[in-house]
Amino acid sequence: MIQRIQSVYLGLAFIVMGVLPFLFHLWIENNTKVYFMSNILYTVFFGLSTSLSLLSLLSFKKRQQQFVMNRLNMILNLILLGLFVYRTLNLSGDAQNASEKGIGMFLPALTIFLLVLANKAIKKDEDLVKSVDRLR
Repeated sequence: MIQRIQSVYLGLAFIVMGVLPFLFHLWIENNTKVYFMSNILYTVFFGLSTSLSLLSLLSFKKRQQQFVMNRLNMILNLILLGLFVYRTLNLSGDAQNASEKGIGMFLPALTIFLLVLANKAIKKDEDLVKSVDRLR
């Protein structure tokens, strides 16, 4: 059933990882905005996360599979967030290469939050189905 609340959360996660990176930059370096397409590793992780969100959204009949895909997606987003933190901490401290963080660096954290909400709703649905099966 595509009208469940976890479908809304997964749709929002798809939008956050699939659309918003094109609109928001990751950071500003030497007065130029750096988007996720500047590094192939970031592009791969954003693409995998978007694909997993869409695949999880479309497999609404298989709740356990949805749950596992969301967990994998959370791990991917944690790795991506770790790469951003690593990159931020390894910046040189001189004034000429001053860098500012952009909103795009926080998109994986927002996606993780949405995936956690989706997993809670999936777990709630699974418990409801199990309780109904017990009554039969």
